[in-house]
Amino acid sequence: MKTNSNGRRFFVGGNWKMNYSKLLLERINDTLRKTKDIDVDIVCAPPILFIRDFILSKPSHVQVAGQNCYHAKEGAFTGEISPEMLKEIGCTWVILGHSERRTLFHENDELLKKKIDYVLNKTDINVIACIGETLQERESGKTNEIVERQVRAYQEKISNDQYNRVVIAYEPVWAIGTGKVATPQQVQEVHERLRKFIEKNTNSDIAKKIRIIYGGSVNGSNCKELAQQPDIDGFLVG
Repeated sequence: MKTNSNGRRFFVGGNWKMNYSKLLLERINDTLRKTKDIDVDIVCAPPILFIRDFILSKPSHVQVAGQNCYHAKEGAFTGEISPEMLKEIGCTWVILGHSERRTLFHENDELLKKKIDYVLNKTDINVIACIGETLQERESGKTNEIVERQVRAYQEKISNDQYNRVVIAYEPVWAIGTGKVATPQQVQEVHERLRKFIEKNTNSDIAKKIRIIYGGSVNGSNCKELAQQPDIDGFLVG
């Protein structure tokens, strides 16, 4: 897993979600130390309260992300975190539009447009922009319609010179914890179409360079075949 012929460096993101313990931190760091000489971008997203613990103990080659943020620097937004706060504690990335944020907290395209607009234009933090369809949408044949709509929403706020700060993460909700597994071929088909869609709305150079990663129940038994697909540039795990 390394930079491919199109110049796209493989990307692995680890989303800890709402999980943390000292033992988990130690185990993750033990694993990360073994990746020092691997040609891969590694980004971990611990819960916000424990980011400092992780930063103080992680290997130097590992980057850090927030799991979410709001589209303002400060103010009366109880429970929210600003991109500036993430940067202050050492984050260089933020995850936006994760499927759990969309389904459990009802985040929609309009809100996510505000978030990515703020992050890219008010800070220097990079974005993992998540998209993905539900099982019902998949079975109704709406996969392309849904993911293209979600990408289009992000694209409305991304200028051509900002795509190098964005990674697209395709995470089909129907393949997460349902027992249904997306085949490498199914994932490749969506990624290839997404790349063509991005090219249509930007240019061929941006489409060739942007990384599109996969986040649907990636594990040790399927990651190798997934990584061999030409348009799968990494994983969002967790």
